[in-house]
Amino acid sequence: MIDLHYWPTPNGHKITMFLEETGLPYRIVPVNIGKGEQFTPDFLAIAPNNRMPAIVDHAPADGGAPISIFESGAILTYLGEKTGKFLSTDIRVRFDTLQWLFWQMGGLGPMAGQNHHFAVYAPEKLPYAITRYVNETNRLYGVLNKRLADRAFLAGDYSIADMASYPWIVPWKRQGQNLDDFPHLRRWFEAIRARPATERAYALTDKINPNASAGISTDEARKVLFGQTAAVVKGA
Repeated sequence: MIDLHYWPTPNGHKITMFLEETGLPYRIVPVNIGKGEQFTPDFLAIAPNNRMPAIVDHAPADGGAPISIFESGAILTYLGEKTGKFLSTDIRVRFDTLQWLFWQMGGLGPMAGQNHHFAVYAPEKLPYAITRYVNETNRLYGVLNKRLADRAFLAGDYSIADMASYPWIVPWKRQGQNLDDFPHLRRWFEAIRARPATERAYALTDKINPNASAGISTDEARKVLFGQTAAVVKGA
């Protein structure tokens, strides 16, 4: 059994997409990030960066003690190796997959996240910051579109790289983008959205956070999420 410490955000959706695709047994442990549950000592013990998702695998392949993993890219890699699915053992395909996974972790996710912050959540609307991140998101959409011009998925077959990137495209309207400008990306996006496992993963949103559509709607939640310093790291 895998415990998934989760909240329905793009990074959280990555892991439920994988788990639903493979049928691995898992249990969701909700981590309400708007209430600061990511800063509890128990969560810090498995996720020292105070960010979800994180997993605890109670049945690791080596038969030893439970293994805890934080960072969504590391979790996807671990689960791919555990199951032998969505991460090829062929060295060329494997590293094609991993380089696009790292591209998402280092580029698409952080840039789209800053896009969301300055355009939607920042108390002061700074035109330079908004333009900067909307344009960079647009560039990254262009990178995806070009990559997908001659292949169905990022590394050929459907993989953890696609699962990592898809949730960051879901809020494309909020990012100031238009999928009609990226026909190959749109085709890829629609194919993943139609997968039954994707539908099941996203159906968890309303079960875990019925108020998800409201976004980060309170001053208290904004303070928790956007006012963090080293002081929030317990024991620092």
